[in-house]
Amino acid sequence: MAPPLYGLLLAGGRSTRMRRDKATLRYQGRNQLDRAMELLDSGVERAFVSVRPEQRSDPARAHYPQVVDTHEGLGPIAGIAAAQALAPAAAWLVLGCDLPYVDSDTLTHLIRHRDPARIATAYRSSHDGLPEPLCAIYEPRSAAVILERINAGKSCPRKFLIQSGADALILDQPDPRALDNINTPEEYSAASGSLLAAQGTDSMQIKVQYYAILREQAGRSEETVATAARTPRDLYSELQRRHPFSLGADSLRVAINAEFSDWSQPLVEGDAVVFIPPVAGG
Repeated sequence: MAPPLYGLLLAGGRSTRMRRDKATLRYQGRNQLDRAMELLDSGVERAFVSVRPEQRSDPARAHYPQVVDTHEGLGPIAGIAAAQALAPAAAWLVLGCDLPYVDSDTLTHLIRHRDPARIATAYRSSHDGLPEPLCAIYEPRSAAVILERINAGKSCPRKFLIQSGADALILDQPDPRALDNINTPEEYSAASGSLLAAQGTDSMQIKVQYYAILREQAGRSEETVATAARTPRDLYSELQRRHPFSLGADSLRVAINAEFSDWSQPLVEGDAVVFIPPVAGG
């Protein structure tokens, strides 16, 4: 009998290149963590979110069962090792949280073609032909090998799969784009636009709040707009055509979802944007 299959969503990264938490990025009105957990949960017996110790109380992660890293600074392999220590008799379907194109067909195909007699089952990258370690099933006996690698200072799960040779089953992806990951604001903007286009719409709903002189000139403190703008700068230019705003964008600060942001930060469905005029006095 095959070992039970558990799911692990890797959401403990620092999102350095994205400059905001990738797990909470929104696509088609939902954050990536919630969407990925729903996909995982439908195909495994139990699903967990992998977190660093300081992320345990984070609002986006706190309401899910968690696996907490016990090794620092090792990246994804730390989450895999912690999960295997938590449930050593289980196989683990490991999924990265920065894969907006992954879908239920991709996970179902992986599960159906899993070979419990191998050390792991993974997909082959559609870009370079190498194994994809962050949408893969790790069988129980892989735990000892992974721990040996960590103790030897080796932290790359892809190299683990490569060096496993024929003991790892490597499958072709049903959808070549499914495992494209998103790491930068530019990639996020492109992915958001692509997913909106696939939905048959180029517009999205954005909540906008105004303060001080902007509130007076707009005649309201907030509004929800349907817009095709892709950045706060584009959005403000669009709003200037609706309202008699006297201030240019360069005179303002902008915040997205309660965090100060760059004017070129990509917008996505459901964002809350605040335009902040200079404070009088000093």
